[in-house]
Amino acid sequence: MNYLLALLLPPLSILLAGRPFIGIIVFFIWIPALLFSGGLTHPMFIILAWLLIYEGRNRAA
Repeated sequence: MNYLLALLLPPLSILLAGRPFIGIIVFFIWIPALLFSGGLTHPMFIILAWLLIYEGRNRAA
């Protein structure tokens, strides 16, 4: 479910993955990046969120 959320709202997904500090930083970078690039940087944040979710699952296991 968190991977699906990462497609739409990567900062929220990062917060739910257990990385609150990185999630807040990403949020403040994500909003201007979306506005100024027209969404071209969104895939970069999706990949970051997926990597952090995957790392969190491997760390917990």
